[in-house]
Amino acid sequence: MWKLAAMAAKARPISYSPDRAARALPTERPITVTDPRSNAEHPANARDWSRVLTRYRAPDPARSVLELIVTLAPFLATWAVAWWLLSYSTALAMLFALGNAAFLVRLFMIQHDCGHGSFFRSKRLCNWLGRAIGVVTLTPYDVWRETHAIHHATTGNLDRRGIGDMPTLTVAEYRAKGPVGRGLYRLVRHPLFLFGVVPFYSFFLQNRLPVGLMRSGWRYWLSAMATNAAIAAVLTALVWFGGWNVVLFIFFPTMLLAASTGMWFFYVQHQFEHTSWKSEADWDVQDAALEGSSHYDLPPILRWITGNIGVHHVHHLASRIPFYRLPEVLRDHDALANSNRVTLRESLGCVRLALWDESAGRLVTFAEARGLPT
Repeated sequence: MWKLAAMAAKARPISYSPDRAARALPTERPITVTDPRSNAEHPANARDWSRVLTRYRAPDPARSVLELIVTLAPFLATWAVAWWLLSYSTALAMLFALGNAAFLVRLFMIQHDCGHGSFFRSKRLCNWLGRAIGVVTLTPYDVWRETHAIHHATTGNLDRRGIGDMPTLTVAEYRAKGPVGRGLYRLVRHPLFLFGVVPFYSFFLQNRLPVGLMRSGWRYWLSAMATNAAIAAVLTALVWFGGWNVVLFIFFPTMLLAASTGMWFFYVQHQFEHTSWKSEADWDVQDAALEGSSHYDLPPILRWITGNIGVHHVHHLASRIPFYRLPEVLRDHDALANSNRVTLRESLGCVRLALWDESAGRLVTFAEARGLPT
């Protein structure tokens, strides 16, 4: 499905460690200015921000365990209630199943932090917890961790599109295509396709193979096949003890809504009007992190459900910060709290944006693109 992104550019394979960029930074003292309200350091550029944010990286093991418990326990409890209700009302059981998608999204956020090595100090503990959660989220952990690292290493780079990003064409690239190419791109960017078809394809089909890493060694095949085997065992148990209705009216609704929700948040994190896309010659990973990722300013309940992933510009600048410490960063640094801020209402307009206008440096709608000079 996402191979349609090749319409935009050919992605070049890259080997990446999430901390490599941070380790490669020079060690001179950061250039800072003073915030008169909080007296906090406010660096002058993205590289200096990366240095300042290292102080927030240390996870609190007790807090991490608590976050796991308050997510996993209600997820399992809601599952049990929905299963019990299935004997009395299919509609009511499905309602609980849909509500349980919130806890599944949060479990994925914990898996996400494990992939960055930020949830526990122990990398081994992070990896095995991530693999276990991957069975529930239908996501082969080691495959996802690698492709997600590529996303962090290439975000906003026009010459490295194709892995871990939304298919995005420039206005010039779109105009250069014929009627079929334009039609396919419009299909890919349509909201019903993006948030309906793509989530199903990504989690139920694409994740069954190490897509993007098919020739990168046995490790990723093992990750995908072991996850598939575990998922098959869980589904077999569900059918054996509860029948197909448990799968059809509890498992599928929870998973599909969670997948669509996750796709929406991933979209808004990088597909906002004043995001950043640059060619390789002008691109810098820290600048892309700060300029090309949004601060999705959500209501408190949605911040909790999504593990503060809306603070995405900070996450890309310092991916080793545990999700529960991201609000601490915003409290200490007004400049980051107000940078690339997108409200829930404003985010609804992002769905119409589809093409990158290189001359103006912003995403535009198809209608706006028609009015641009050729």
